[in-house]
Amino acid sequence: MSNNKYKILIVEDESNIRSFMATNLEANGYQVLTAATCQQGLLVFTSHLPDVVVLDLGLPDRDGLEFIKTVRRSSMTPIIVLSARTDEADKVSALDLGANDYMTKPFGTAELSARVRVALRSNRYASVAVASGGRFILHDMVIDYDRRQVTIKNEVIRLTQTEYNILALLSAHVGKVMTYSAIIRAIWGSADDGSVKKLQVNMANIRKKLGSKPGDNMYIVNELGVGYRMCDENL
Repeated sequence: MSNNKYKILIVEDESNIRSFMATNLEANGYQVLTAATCQQGLLVFTSHLPDVVVLDLGLPDRDGLEFIKTVRRSSMTPIIVLSARTDEADKVSALDLGANDYMTKPFGTAELSARVRVALRSNRYASVAVASGGRFILHDMVIDYDRRQVTIKNEVIRLTQTEYNILALLSAHVGKVMTYSAIIRAIWGSADDGSVKKLQVNMANIRKKLGSKPGDNMYIVNELGVGYRMCDENL
């Protein structure tokens, strides 16, 4: 099935990388828009309203973080950050500002395509499944939002209210890396010195109850030092 109804905006100042990504995405049936600076990217974004943005942080005119701040004032369009910066603080800053994902250079074409597919799917889940109640399904796990119930192979999983809230939050942003601070703010409203540890304890309990095992039934991935991601079945 062709994906040509989807528009992908690439904001990258290195022409060889920009061309490389554009060629790969066009080969997968997407419409590709490009920009070499933050300002150009914002103009293209406003005029064309892409479905996903792939954004480099090291732009010549303004830091890519400024692009995220500006876009998030009016749009929840998925943003995949692509950068040579590997410091965890940079990742956390981008994700806390509203980026959906973070890839580091160098990267492979298969990974880029997969991240774009996840971003498109996560956007649909967030705007349709959660907004209308309904259910979230991943492998053999079902989250029934209306009943606040989680089942695996039709067996009810007994979660505490906090554990359910964490799981539902991650599922509402499937494929998106949620930072520790973002989860803590959403679940508890504020943070203290023990907040990250409290989150980690709850997450360990969730994983145990879901029966998660390395390489099998990986519903949730730990992005070390950054946060957690609800898996997409195809990534």
